[in-house]
Amino acid sequence: SSMAGLHVRSLLVTGANRGIGLGLIQHFLKMPKPPQWIFAGCRDPKGQRAQELQNLASKHPNIIVIRLEVANPASIKAAAAKVGEHLGGSGLNLLINNAGIAKLNTLDTETLENMTEVYATNTVGPMLMGQAFLPLLKKAAQGSPGSGMSCSKAAIINMSSIGGSIASSFGWDQMQVTSYRCSKVLSHVLS
Repeated sequence: SSMAGLHVRSLLVTGANRGIGLGLIQHFLKMPKPPQWIFAGCRDPKGQRAQELQNLASKHPNIIVIRLEVANPASIKAAAAKVGEHLGGSGLNLLINNAGIAKLNTLDTETLENMTEVYATNTVGPMLMGQAFLPLLKKAAQGSPGSGMSCSKAAIINMSSIGGSIASSFGWDQMQVTSYRCSKVLSHVLS
């Protein structure tokens, strides 16, 4: 795989308790040189939905589960401080903004509340995360040899989905998830 030569010392994944987020953590654990620190952000680390992540963390001491609500600036700040403490003097190499929500609404049942909640998580969230973790990412980039940005140094990856594609109307008939699709389009534009 193209990631074979990649060595990431530390990374943070948001929405790490299920789906793609959990899959990414499992993938990084299987690497020939797994990261020294894997920070797994999720909204409710003690909750039922984080059980599988907690089981994984109990077997792998390099996984640190962090309470993180990406739509909440105070939660992001607290998480950044905690990650910084764990990393000591070294920075964070990789921030993967994966957390996302979808509200199953058609255009005629869409509400301002839903749109606002979805935008806060899927669009504003990654931007706030990037801001809060930038000092740690910069620290990692400075501490690594060679010039320019790369995943081995420091990078932000914003996960998107086919739902955000303007070109593809994939699944539109099955689910007009208006707010989700709009937010994913915007996160494409921001990244």
